Amino acid sequence: MTEESVEVDTTETAVQMNAQMGLRLRGAREKANMSLREMARRVHLSPSFISQVELGRTAPSVGTLYAMVTELGLSLDSLMAEDVAPRDLESPPPPVRPKLADRTEVAHAAGSGRPSSVLPLPEVGSLPGLQRADERPELYLGGVRWERLTPDDDPEVEFLRVTYPAGTESCPADNLMNHGGKEYIHILSGRLEIQVAFARQVLGPGDSLHFDSSIPHRLSNPHDETCIAVWFVVGRQK
Repeated sequence: MTEESVEVDTTETAVQMNAQMGLRLRGAREKANMSLREMARRVHLSPSFISQVELGRTAPSVGTLYAMVTELGLSLDSLMAEDVAPRDLESPPPPVRPKLADRTEVAHAAGSGRPSSVLPLPEVGSLPGLQRADERPELYLGGVRWERLTPDDDPEVEFLRVTYPAGTESCPADNLMNHGGKEYIHILSGRLEIQVAFARQVLGPGDSLHFDSSIPHRLSNPHDETCIAVWFVVGRQK
């Protein structure tokens, strides 16, 4: 594997997130009693490069990060910062949670001007697994925003909202990435160019795709508009 890094954003928030991700990677490596040199050997990178990643001075490409977390038995979403939530990239603001009265009006407005037979009820208790739009942990890789859609790290599945701004990519065109598991993608807005092995297509709003992640693949946005998609990665650690 070539030493693929991406330009590190020097804003205070980005620096904090890179440092936090590096600390988590180093902590997991040390917990596994794995030396820096051994980690470098396993992912075919230099020890100095791994050190720079753990210090937050270099941001790895998506493919490099996947290789590292796979060796450490981590899920990608376990690295996502939960105490830093930047909103620099082009994406719609989180939806405003309507009040009960607002939802009543919406319910009554359904149909042909007649009140709906389904009436809103008061909110009670806490739903298991609920995560509000403004609470999503997130991670930035080469300008791509990965937002975890579960309140906790789930080792079985990575449930993500991914934002690819114009001009971003998961890996270079001459060095496709691969990892364990299967991926399921649904495009919400914008367009995303996806290559799996020798096939390459552009997906747009409403399109979906799934493939075996062990097949070399690449995702990129060479278009002028930001692409937002919902992502599932299942069984990556198996």
